[in-house]
Amino acid sequence: MKKLLLLGVAFAVVTSCGTSSKSSTNKTQNTVSEKIAPSIYASTITSAELKTMLYKYASDEFEGRNTGEKGQKMAVEYLKQKYIDMAIPTPLGGDDYFQEVPLEKRKVAEAKLTVNGKTFKSFEDHIVLTLTNSTKTTLDHIVYVGYGIDDDHYSDYKNIDVKGKFVLVKSGEPKDAEGNYITSGTTDATKWTNGRQSIFSKREAAIANGAKGIILMDTNLFSRYSSFYQRQAESGIAGRLALKTNEPGIVMLMVNETLGKALNSTISEDATPKVIETNITLDVENKSESITSENVVAYIEGSEKPEEIVVISAHLDHEGIKNGEIYNGADDDGSGTVAILEIAQAFKMAEKAGHGPKRSILFLHVTGEEKGLLGSKHYTDNDPIFPLENTVADLNIDMIGRVDPSHEDDTRNYIYLIGSDKLSTDLHTLSEEMNKKYVNMELDYKYNDDNDPNRFYYRSDHYNFAKNNIPVIFYFNGTHADYHKPSDTPDKIEYDLLETRTKLVFYTAWEVANRDKRLVVDKATSK
Repeated sequence: MKKLLLLGVAFAVVTSCGTSSKSSTNKTQNTVSEKIAPSIYASTITSAELKTMLYKYASDEFEGRNTGEKGQKMAVEYLKQKYIDMAIPTPLGGDDYFQEVPLEKRKVAEAKLTVNGKTFKSFEDHIVLTLTNSTKTTLDHIVYVGYGIDDDHYSDYKNIDVKGKFVLVKSGEPKDAEGNYITSGTTDATKWTNGRQSIFSKREAAIANGAKGIILMDTNLFSRYSSFYQRQAESGIAGRLALKTNEPGIVMLMVNETLGKALNSTISEDATPKVIETNITLDVENKSESITSENVVAYIEGSEKPEEIVVISAHLDHEGIKNGEIYNGADDDGSGTVAILEIAQAFKMAEKAGHGPKRSILFLHVTGEEKGLLGSKHYTDNDPIFPLENTVADLNIDMIGRVDPSHEDDTRNYIYLIGSDKLSTDLHTLSEEMNKKYVNMELDYKYNDDNDPNRFYYRSDHYNFAKNNIPVIFYFNGTHADYHKPSDTPDKIEYDLLETRTKLVFYTAWEVANRDKRLVVDKATSK
């Protein structure tokens, strides 16, 4: 990171970035950006500095930055020192740049389960997918809710009460006479049928309707998951990380067809919701180890609208060490991490020159993205440092240093944008304008499609903001041969591209922060 230099020239290079054809309304709306050329400050973002920082941040010294482990602790200290060196304060006060994220490393739970006096075995008949606290319960009935879908176009929860009850759900979703899914009207897989996403979607639908537990019959996924869960249990190794909470949460079991039919003999043919009288005993013990990780937060206060917050985010973690090999994570997401540092420096230099942003900027480095978007989920769901209703947008940077195979023989001067038009037409239009005005990259919206089978919109930290109706843009270069491999190293990064893409994020953030009117959310979704 270069030293903060005196920017006397910044005061001299003041220009009107607009044209005479603009209306007086538009001139008023973008007062700061009309009078001040942000390119002065964007010029401080350089490939040389990005390279120097990334070779350090994605070095073997940081041991792959696995959540909660030594390398991740070194990473957060590195980021903290960078902000101290730039004289960018923390919103937490003093020298506390860390928002603690309480986690637990959960071992695979085994359940004791009987149905009408018959015992069913862990891993052979059922597996525990989610469990917050240990539970021991006896049930005299459950509620069958067919496919367990709750969607605008179709709902299995309509006219049936599941509050405080266990629900039984089966995989898949219904189709119309033409073979299209009823929820989407197409033959493309939706979130209700798409593997792991379908598990999450059906669990969230059960939670939203007040269910206490969910039993999912998914024959195909059970055959894949059961052997893996059994190996994990037998190894005694602590499993996946999750946010620690004192809330009772929801118990979720996945079962095979045999157990599914023991609970509802017509489950394969029938999707009609109904109450089923039965006698179930369930005993599950939560075995977990407490772990603490950290989000890193820094902050430049707005000069005119300090209560309104623009978030620029990236995840600081990666995969750690596996089988003796270090997963450096240079692109994923060292590239996004160092990009934020350069953007922060540019905004700080503008502030020192008397051109600080109207709105406040929160530089948010989140932990646990690789473990399930945990750091950003903690920020939005448990401990938002600033009220979400005051949060104007989240610009999320996750992998912007490489070229994917789709562009190797075409144009390398591109970036995938995801989510820009999902909630705010304003943000999408602004993003397009900033690109055309300053950078002129190809903005590729391939993965912005609602039916994208990769589901990238749901797979990075912006999603935790988007689900709260906060406009987002996810900047992404696509996957490549080194994705989630130890070969994702700093020498593979194309630093000229990293510089250009970082500048695009800066220009977009500059405009969002400085326009007179807050972004309009014209496509808000119901929660």
